[in-house]
This record gives sequence, C-alpha cells and structure tokens, in this order.
Amino acid sequence: MLMVLHREKLNHTPKIAGRYLKSIVYGGLDGIITTFAVVAGVAGASLSSGIVLILGFANLIGDGISMAIGDYLSTKSEKEYHKLEQSKEKKEILNYPYLEKGEMILFYKKRGLSDSEANKVVSILSKSKGLWVDTIMREQLNMFDARESPLKNGLTTFFSFIIFGIIPLFIYVIKYIFPSFSFNAFIFAIILTAIALFMLGSTKVKITGKHWFLSGIETLLIGGFAAVAAYLVGYLLAGWVG
Repeated sequence: MLMVLHREKLNHTPKIAGRYLKSIVYGGLDGIITTFAVVAGVAGASLSSGIVLILGFANLIGDGISMAIGDYLSTKSEKEYHKLEQSKEKKEILNYPYLEKGEMILFYKKRGLSDSEANKVVSILSKSKGLWVDTIMREQLNMFDARESPLKNGLTTFFSFIIFGIIPLFIYVIKYIFPSFSFNAFIFAIILTAIALFMLGSTKVKITGKHWFLSGIETLLIGGFAAVAAYLVGYLLAGWVG
C-alpha cells in the first residue's frame, strides 16, 4: 500500500505539468490557426497589409482573452465540483460507514479481488478518513484533483495564444515597418505558420502519446484545411462583393 501511495505521489507532478502543457499546446494551436485564418481570408480578398494587421491583432487580443476566461472558468468549475463531491463523500462516510464499506468491497470484487482480499483492502483504507475519501474519489468516481490554479491555467492559455498567434502576423509587421522591402508576405506567413503548426503538433505527443511526426503532420493538415477554407471564403466574397 505504501509503495502504491509513493508511486502516486511521484506521478502527481507530471500530471500537473501535463495540464499546463495542454494549455500551452492548445492555446498556441488555436492562436496560430485562428490568426492565420484571418490572414488567409484577407489575402484571399486581396486586401492591404494594413487590414491584415488590424483584423489579425483584433482577433488575437479578443480571442486570446476569450480563451483565457474560458480556461479559467472551466478549471474553477471543475475544482468546485470536485470539492462538492468530496464533501458529499465525507458526509456519507461519517453517517453511513458500513454502507460505504460495502460499496467499496463490491467495487473491488468486481475488479477481480476475492472476498477476503477486498475486505482486507477496505479495512486498511477505512483506517484513514482522508485516504478513504481520496480512494472513493479516484477509484469509484474517477475524479482527480490536480490542485491546479484556474488563474495560472487562464494566463498560460492567454500568453500561449498571443505568442504563437502572432507568428502569422510577424512578417506583415516587418513589411509594415520596412515598406521598401519587396516580398510576398503571405507566402512567408504560410511557411512560418506551417513550421509552427508542425512543431506544436509534435509537442502534443506528451499529451496524446502519438508518434511525433504523425502528430505534427496531423496538426499541419488541420491548420492547413482551416487556412484554405478561409482563403476561399475571402476570395469568393471579394469577387461577389466586387
């Protein structure tokens, strides 16, 4: 039992780190894809670089704040729900200990333990009320408290969205600052975005467990599909309006 608890303690930190990595990866992916979709749509409509910057940065800040608030509220709600269920289990253990023991014994028997083994495990767990509640939360309810901060999650998502979302706009900023430079900003934006999408997709393997190359290609294709769709919409609308 002590070995199991020690192993869970060791595995706790990577789970927390993985949760923040999730905010970084998905915040970054959303930032790149949505911002580049704006860039592609404007390019498809053959509008000026100034319009790209205006719409791009407006989308970047607006969507970044929206995603951060969403991550903050979802994490906060999840923690509040976990705390509520934990409180219910504490009351049930206090008021109906034999009923709770019977449910746990039945649970472990369904998992393959014999009657005597299940009784022995429950007898050990029930000696500590905190351990008993935690075990019910994890084993029976499949609920885990990663002790993460809603504020940190929200801020992580926001900054990841901004940092990666600015990549498709970066080359347009350069062109705006140095108007004498002659190059196709949209082509460079495509290249930079494709590289960033592949790299972020490869990073997802720490969460999804997929092969890094396949994960990178998958993310690149999804982002590319969104960009092509936005480009075609901009192109068709420009022709129709014009």
